[in-house]
Amino acid sequence: MLVWILLLLLILVVFGIGFTMQTLWWVAAVLLVVWIVGFTRRGRGGGRRRSGRR
Repeated sequence: MLVWILLLLLILVVFGIGFTMQTLWWVAAVLLVVWIVGFTRRGRGGGRRRSGRR
């Protein structure tokens, strides 16, 4: 009986790690897209910024 409980716990841990890793990959992909969009927008509008000196 103890072996079955340990096996079930091991399966739950492995499933949890796999689900977390899959979720982290999706989060990383979304953040990469947001970063690229922000980088391109800042690159276009970067010339319009004025410094404190005239």
